[in-house]
Amino acid sequence: MYMSDRWWLWVVLLTALCLYGAPLPAAEGAEEEIVARVNGAPIARAEFEREVRLATQRATQTGKGLDEERRAALRQQTLEQLIGRELLLQASQENKIVVDHNAVDGKLEDIKKRFPSDKEYQETLGRMGLSEEHVKSQIRDGLTIERLIETEIVEKIVVSEEESQSFYKGHPELFKAAEQVRASHILVKIDAQADEATRGEARKKIETVEQQLQKGQDFATLAKDFSDCPSKAQGGDLGYFTRGKMVKPFEDAAFGLKTGEVSEIVETQFGYHLIKVTDRKPEGILPFEEVKEKLTAYLTRQRVQEQVKLYVDGLRKKATVEIVAPLEKK
Repeated sequence: MYMSDRWWLWVVLLTALCLYGAPLPAAEGAEEEIVARVNGAPIARAEFEREVRLATQRATQTGKGLDEERRAALRQQTLEQLIGRELLLQASQENKIVVDHNAVDGKLEDIKKRFPSDKEYQETLGRMGLSEEHVKSQIRDGLTIERLIETEIVEKIVVSEEESQSFYKGHPELFKAAEQVRASHILVKIDAQADEATRGEARKKIETVEQQLQKGQDFATLAKDFSDCPSKAQGGDLGYFTRGKMVKPFEDAAFGLKTGEVSEIVETQFGYHLIKVTDRKPEGILPFEEVKEKLTAYLTRQRVQEQVKLYVDGLRKKATVEIVAPLEKK
């Protein structure tokens, strides 16, 4: 999905909302407070404050505090996003986009699965002052906007191979590949709580395997017969990996071997290993063909984001937007 989930992120992140205090609902019979109107459609204070809480949480997770200036900017940005969402929703209605109720129900089920139980899901809705019908309404709006973006923008965007090639050639630093080795291993596993006698037996087993290798027996065959790692089914093959992906003793041994060489016995927290390097890839630039698919998808997403902004800006210029209350509640 190319459209940013930001337009209806609070719905998808219901599981996180239990971290916040529930919004203060309007008293029964009281008029709901409005912060803005978009072509006459209201943006409620409760919805705005709910979005501000989410945005504040995400901002503080970066470790940076929010001073008064940044807090005010965040509230303004949140309102702009809600205005943009309403403009897109109105545009989707003008384009007669309708979302099937099965799609809404399916998305709702995905949200419910994020909760340990239905009881916790219902309790969270209660704390937030929300009904399930309200949640479904928000999901429907989000899916409707998504369809609008798909039909009005995504389907019209094509990134040519020439454009991808040009980006690839102009940004070689983005396609650097670290040194990689491809290795197979034979593992004799040792439990962390194993006593010395058990460790001694494991050591003897790996030494026996090592002796068979020294006599010329096939590494893959011995891995299938003796290894305690699931990779035994592939003859011990672990595929390619870079530094930092394996525990240190294993990594040091693997990167210290030449292609075709077998290590001495290596001890790690998992047990005893014999490691064979079967191939190496030096540090360098990934070939275009290897990155073309992901690069094209990346450039498409970038262009979609740019076009969504332009599309919303165009809607905003033709719209009547009224800010009817201070953003900072007194």
